[in-house]
Amino acid sequence: MPRRRSSRALGRRGARHGRHGRLGRSEVVRPPLPPLDGRLDRFDVTVGSAVEYLRGAWEELRDVRFEISAMPLHDREDGIPRWRVDHAAQRVSLYRVPIERLLPKGHDDAMHRRVAIESAVFHAAAEYVGREPWELGPEGRDY
Repeated sequence: MPRRRSSRALGRRGARHGRHGRLGRSEVVRPPLPPLDGRLDRFDVTVGSAVEYLRGAWEELRDVRFEISAMPLHDREDGIPRWRVDHAAQRVSLYRVPIERLLPKGHDDAMHRRVAIESAVFHAAAEYVGREPWELGPEGRDY
C-alpha cells in the first residue's frame, strides 16, 4: 500500500517553493537605494551650491579651495570661529559643528541651519576678497 503524505507536509512545501521551486528566492535586481539625505550630506550640498554661485560671480574665488572641517583647533578671543581664511594657501576652511550647532534657541530647524551655512560661506568669502558679505550678491557687484 503506497504511503500518503499528510496535508501538513504539502502545505509547508507549497509555501516554501513555488511552481518551479523558486518562490522564496530574492530578486535578481535590488530596488534602488534611497538618496543620501543625512546632516553631513545636506551641509556639503549647501556649501557646494553657495561656493558654486560665488565662484561664478567672483573671479577672485575661482582658484580658492573651500574645505569643510568638523571643529577648529583653537578658540579665538571673540568666541569659537566658524571659518578660517588662509590667503597664502588660497584656502577657506568652514567649521561644520560651530556653524550648525551654535544657532540661537528656536532657530535650529532645517531652514535656519541652511541660512546659517550659506551665511558662513558668504562671510568667509567676503573676508577672503576683502569685501562685505552683502557686496557679494548681484546688486553689490560693480560691472
